[in-house]
Amino acid sequence: MLKSSGAMGIATLASRVLGMVREILYAHFMGAGPVAAAFTMAFMIPNLFRRLLGEGALTAAFIPIFKEKEVTAGEVEMWRSANAVISGLMIAAAVIIGIVMLGISIILAFEAPAIAASADSLRSSGLILGTVNPGVVELGWLSAETRLMLQLLRVMFPYMLLVCLAAIFMGMLNARGHFFVPAMGTTVLNLILIATVLWLAPRFGKELETQIFGLAIGVLVAGVGQAIYLLPTMRREGFRYQWVSPWHDETVQLVVRKMVPGMMGVAAFQFNVLLTQGIAWTVNPQIVASFGYAVRLMELPQGVFGISLATFLLPTLSGLAAGKKYPEFRATLGQALGYLALGNLAASVLLTVLSEPIVRLLFERGEFDAADTRRSSFALACLAPGLVAFSMVNILARAFYALGDTKTPMKISVVCLGINVILSFWLIGSFAEGGLGIANTLSAACNVWLLFHALRRKLKHLGLSALRQNILSMAGGAIVAGEAAWLLSGAWERSIGHSGFIQKLGAVFIPLGVASLVYGAILLWLKVPQAQDFLGLLRRKGFRLGK
Repeated sequence: MLKSSGAMGIATLASRVLGMVREILYAHFMGAGPVAAAFTMAFMIPNLFRRLLGEGALTAAFIPIFKEKEVTAGEVEMWRSANAVISGLMIAAAVIIGIVMLGISIILAFEAPAIAASADSLRSSGLILGTVNPGVVELGWLSAETRLMLQLLRVMFPYMLLVCLAAIFMGMLNARGHFFVPAMGTTVLNLILIATVLWLAPRFGKELETQIFGLAIGVLVAGVGQAIYLLPTMRREGFRYQWVSPWHDETVQLVVRKMVPGMMGVAAFQFNVLLTQGIAWTVNPQIVASFGYAVRLMELPQGVFGISLATFLLPTLSGLAAGKKYPEFRATLGQALGYLALGNLAASVLLTVLSEPIVRLLFERGEFDAADTRRSSFALACLAPGLVAFSMVNILARAFYALGDTKTPMKISVVCLGINVILSFWLIGSFAEGGLGIANTLSAACNVWLLFHALRRKLKHLGLSALRQNILSMAGGAIVAGEAAWLLSGAWERSIGHSGFIQKLGAVFIPLGVASLVYGAILLWLKVPQAQDFLGLLRRKGFRLGK
């Protein structure tokens, strides 16, 4: 488990690090003001489909069926079924894209945007119907931020089709035993987005309100690049695309039946973020950008530990459930939860304690100022305590899918979404970005508790008593490590400060490094099995490299 998910974790880490570089460049380029809020909100909507499909419901629904076809019907039928699903996916995505883009165009056409001389060249290109410029008197019924968000969304929304294709390719490659190559697909996407902000966007004019459309076009180019990158490996596995009518196809119908409820199960975190960001948009659009940067920082450890393990687990648990090997099923699930807690408990505490130095180091330059740092770090400090819960939801939902149950996680997610809405409305007025973080953290904790309770009823017992003790040891070690980081961070700030880049770097990595050593030493001293497993793997890898 550690080796397979670790290989994917390395690829995911590379992708997430590049994603962080992309966010650093975005922060420098557009800050956390109204334009950044419009872009963040517009990108979040099509990007949700990547989370739903590439890291969520489509993979969860399709992999067990794809594996079953390979075993029971042979490779010819397996690839035929895959082509039917791809054909159906393209039709559904094209219809949704057409409806959404038509709706946005109608709204913008009937809205009366303000006309500014500086927008003439961009408007004549046909990319937008209006733009946001300082000093322009707004004549339409849409706010400037909402109009810009819709214009950007109209450019980016076809990304949905591209990400659908990449998601189905990733799912098939995972089912064929490839984890590293599919995970590197997001690295390709991030490299293109980085090139976009450095090279393409500055060529879209002098104003940020027009340059931002270069980033939107870059999203489409990146989607194409990611899908093309996966094709050579698909062909080596024997895949050749052929149109197969999805109408009345048994495999397509089965995938749809499992995928629709599954969207609410494995993508609870993304739905919560989108929902709370929608609430924030109606209160103050600037909250959207500040909270968005905090979410990106959360996604680094969540992707490396949580998504990697969850992706490895689905085919493994599906095979154990198909063979009715329930003791092994429970043991594998418990092992995965232990490894997840090992990484994410420490990450959760350290992100909370060091939130302001981390945000300052990564983002505070260019258009991103000290006030933006305070807002984003406060959001991160309120969101980070829920990191373990967000990741556990992914793993527990996949346990249900491996057992053939997609409805239970959906029902639980609906309940928790309702809790999230109530808490967000209640807390955003008093705590702004922090209120959204608290709401997401509490609703995720509720989601985990309900999933554990439902899974225990389904499997009679979970056999996790030893895991509970180990997690308590990890939590104690993480708290001590967090205290060490807090003390060192305070001492660094008082004696050295953060006036230059080297000082900012030390303010993060000195407390982070010492706290990590403290955490590892405590867990090894307590003989926590997960820590010993991880150390043993590192030693074996180091020995092989040495030879």
